[in-house]
Amino acid sequence: MDINSRPLGRRDFLRGSLAAAALAATGSLAACATSGTGTTSQSSAPAGQVSDTNPFGVKSPSTVDAVIFNGGYGIDYAEFAGKQVEAKQQGVTVKVTPTTKVAQTLQPRFVAGNPPDVIDNSGAGLIGINTIRDQLAELNDVVEAKNYEGTVIKDTLYPGVMNPGTFDGKFVVLNYALTVYALWYSASLFEQNGWTVPKTYDEMLALGAEAKGKGKYLLGWGKEAATYYQTMAIDSAIKEGGDEVRLALDNLKPGCWSLPPVQDVFNGLKKIIDAGYVKPGGAGTQFTAAQAQWSDAEQFILYPSGGWIENEMKKQTKSGFKMTGAPEPVVSSNSKMPWEALHSTAGEGYIVPSQGKNVAGGKEFLRAMLSKDAAVNFAKTKLSSTIVKGTVPPDAFGSTALQSQIKLLEGAGSNIFTHNFVDLYGMNTDQLVVWNSFLSGDSDVAKLTKGLQDITDKVAKDDSIKKVQVS
Repeated sequence: MDINSRPLGRRDFLRGSLAAAALAATGSLAACATSGTGTTSQSSAPAGQVSDTNPFGVKSPSTVDAVIFNGGYGIDYAEFAGKQVEAKQQGVTVKVTPTTKVAQTLQPRFVAGNPPDVIDNSGAGLIGINTIRDQLAELNDVVEAKNYEGTVIKDTLYPGVMNPGTFDGKFVVLNYALTVYALWYSASLFEQNGWTVPKTYDEMLALGAEAKGKGKYLLGWGKEAATYYQTMAIDSAIKEGGDEVRLALDNLKPGCWSLPPVQDVFNGLKKIIDAGYVKPGGAGTQFTAAQAQWSDAEQFILYPSGGWIENEMKKQTKSGFKMTGAPEPVVSSNSKMPWEALHSTAGEGYIVPSQGKNVAGGKEFLRAMLSKDAAVNFAKTKLSSTIVKGTVPPDAFGSTALQSQIKLLEGAGSNIFTHNFVDLYGMNTDQLVVWNSFLSGDSDVAKLTKGLQDITDKVAKDDSIKKVQVS
């Protein structure tokens, strides 16, 4: 599919751009993942009567135990879906439990054979999918079922959104939200000061000097989100070095963090840190408090994040801020991919454990989330699109951040990519330590590189961890 084959009207532009983001996860624009080993447990037989309105046979009365990551999107969208289930399936109750530490909270339940019925496996402390993949129910029957509006669910989804959750031909993770990764700034602040969004790390360094002249820092961070800078660094290195970099990192190759494009990005960041353009104290600051220093107090002027940032900070954003996303920087004008290239993929990975007490209820919960009403509710309240088509209007609900994401997707065209190794192998917690030290100025590029390579090598050499070969 080529979304740039003809001029796009506003509505076509929105739909085509979001489809491109979804397609980024399929492998035709980014990566195709297959694993060499492992089987997936099948879900238990339906406990109740199967019908057109109850395709999974949810028993009545019963309770659906849903554990939802309480991050940038909150949990109210999941509660909305839960109420839909309760309205459609009489006698069924949905219990939505928030958590900010998925692995720490739920791994003991997996070990005990008592996992929840459905989980939003997201955030810094998510469970590495490869560690529990054999304990997950297949979800093909979910997308083959009809939604609450009577349409087969798979016909309502953007192309390719099942691919990142499919392993050995088994679809076990439903990634619900489309995510665009960008470098975020206040368009009004930049207009006021005559600043231009930097396209390279040298331009970022120069902008840091200008910001300092106005009593502001260039960058800042919070301790739980230090690896947002890792994401930006990886994205920049992939744009600079192309597939060679992406494949080396995704496939955990020896020396992958020492590749020249990666090192060039690290050195670019180090210059900014050494120049004093990064707000100090981030390693001791809770991440939303640090983000408020950007979005409300405007103490620093650039912040790398995913498209969830507007919703996450909507109560702590200065009036008239005009939150806007820009492509992450490249290193040079000779980069393999253009500055406009974009990291975008489907995220918020939902799973249904095969040993849950109410597997049918877990699947019914996903069916509710994939209804048009739930998808529109998510887009409107979270200012971000789901994998369900046709739920974001041309005005993007008046959101400058969402409007900018649409423009980013259009500008990227076919230059959209993703990488999944950090989440796939649950590496983020260890990497946070390394990045907090680096951003604080307490380590250099060599220590950063060694720390990240040691973490990567440990996973690569652990034969108990199933590996995913990315091509």
